[in-house]
Formats: sequence, structure tokens, C-alpha cells
Amino acid sequence: MRHQKKTLKLGRTAEHRKALLANQVCCLIEHRRIKTTLAKAKAVRPLAERMVTLGKNGSLHARRNALSILRQKDAVKKLFDEIAPRSTDRNGGYTRIVRLGQRKSDSALMAFIEWVDAAKVVEEKPAEEKKAKRKETKPTQKEPAAKQKEAEPKEAAPTPAEEPKPKKRRWFGRKSSEEK
Repeated sequence: MRHQKKTLKLGRTAEHRKALLANQVCCLIEHRRIKTTLAKAKAVRPLAERMVTLGKNGSLHARRNALSILRQKDAVKKLFDEIAPRSTDRNGGYTRIVRLGQRKSDSALMAFIEWVDAAKVVEEKPAEEKKAKRKETKPTQKEPAAKQKEAEPKEAAPTPAEEPKPKKRRWFGRKSSEEK
């Protein structure tokens, strides 16, 4: 029984999990918002908040502890110089997890994890604009061409032809009875 075991294992070894979480926190520091699975976001949150607490302390010892966990100097510098000073008046709760629904390929629950104090980023949906453009361009360009194509076959008299041959149907590589 796993009583009092709070570590989210994420199906990885301890070393792999530690490296994954450190990289996720570094990306969160760099980009201010990352899109990941809900399970990873929930695992990243405690580590990210612990790093901000170290950043608020600001001592050399805290900086070295953060560097030993994150292993990226530029991320630690940005954490201590930009992110931690914004959170001085806040006692915990530096990150926010926003659920996004399921990923299309494997139906994994997706989420954004972001800093609470960061300015809100609004993402636009360019897919809707593309669909609207396609709908506008199709009728205007193809209507005259379609009318011309319809008029041409009516003018030409159809020649008497033999009976149409049945379509060759291949199903899993088998030949139909007519082709044998």
C-alpha cells in the first residue's frame, strides 16, 4: 500500500523524472507558460514553487541550491532577477494550472501551467480564419468555370459506346471472380 507516498512517478525512473521536472521548470521560467499533460503539470507545480521560494530568499546558498536542481544558469538568473521579485508579497501559490481538455492523438488530459503574476497571454485561433477564407474564395472562383464545363458536355453528342466494364475491385489483394 502506498500510504503517505506523494511522489508522482510519471512512469519514469528517478533520474529521468528529476531531469524531466527540472527541464519543465526551466521552460516555465523561460517562456512563462508551457503546455503539457495534466499529470506533468501537477508534478512540476511543487518544484516550481519551491524554486520561487528559493528566489525570494535571494542568498548565495539559495542560488546554488536552485542551480543544483535546475542545472541551467540562465534560468536561475531569470528566476532570481525577474520572477521571484514579482512574488514577494505572495505566500505560495505562484503557479496556475489551466485545463485544456484531451489531446487528439492519445486522449491525454492537457493543461497550461503558468505564473500567476505574469501578464495574461491570449492565444488567437487562426484555424477559424483559414476556414472562412476558403469558403469565400471557392464560390467566387469556381462558379464561372463550373458553368463552362457543364455547357461543353451538352454540346458534344455522346457516342454510342459498349457496355461499361465493371470496376476492378481488389479487396485485401484478392482478385474478383470476373478477373480470373
